[in-house]
Amino acid sequence: MLVAPRVRRLLAPNPGPYTGPGTNTYLVGERELVVIDPGPDDPVHTDRIIEAAGALNASIALILVTHHHLDHLPGADRLRRKTGAPLAAHAGIRGVDRPLAHGQEVPADGETLEVVATPGHASTHLCFLNRARGLLFSGDHIVGQGTVVVNPPDGDMGAYLDSLALLRQYPIRRILPGHWDPVEEPAAKIEEYIDHRLLRERQVLAALQLGCETVEAIVARLYADVDPRLHRAAGGSVLAHLLKLEREGRVVRHGDRWRLAAAGAEGATSPPC
Repeated sequence: MLVAPRVRRLLAPNPGPYTGPGTNTYLVGERELVVIDPGPDDPVHTDRIIEAAGALNASIALILVTHHHLDHLPGADRLRRKTGAPLAAHAGIRGVDRPLAHGQEVPADGETLEVVATPGHASTHLCFLNRARGLLFSGDHIVGQGTVVVNPPDGDMGAYLDSLALLRQYPIRRILPGHWDPVEEPAAKIEEYIDHRLLRERQVLAALQLGCETVEAIVARLYADVDPRLHRAAGGSVLAHLLKLEREGRVVRHGDRWRLAAAGAEGATSPPC
């Protein structure tokens, strides 16, 4: 499916509660393609990528990966073995042929993709910006529907918020995400994501004020209307918020229990959650 000039999307067959319809794999270019996020280790999807390149009478010149999670990276190794194309990604991903760093420019069949380091969802997360077109390949930093899980220890809420704020500096006119459909109003989506996370942070603090001292208790209070299958991921995001607040000196931890810093002295009590 053509989703932008010189950009085609293939949907990996890995739908689920966290992946939506599946992982979006993008083919960028016309003759020497850059493949972004080959997806999971699925031989059928890999063959579809190669067949799509063949239908264009094109070769696969480079494989880019936004981050190391299992729904984005593993297909890269299979595609590399079948095509010989090198893998370019964050230097923290093992086996990368071309380590990438923030601000680096990657040639893409006559155009350029700029590397934007966006840690938070994953420590290795990169976005790729076609500055001339205002087109951002966002991986899982921003997705087309819903919000993004930030799960410690690799996920970091402070870094995630900083990375969202960083995108305000770039001339982004359209976002092609790792899941769901394109984002047509990127500035509004970035602000929505920041506002959502800051709201959730306030809700975590309010839950602590009410005496909810464990991650499980906070999740039960804040995510009562959310599919229980997503509660484990919600717990990761709650923990990420708590760790950020702990670094800021706003909460304290005693074992698996958390309290507001003002109530964190030994022996302090809180009302029941």
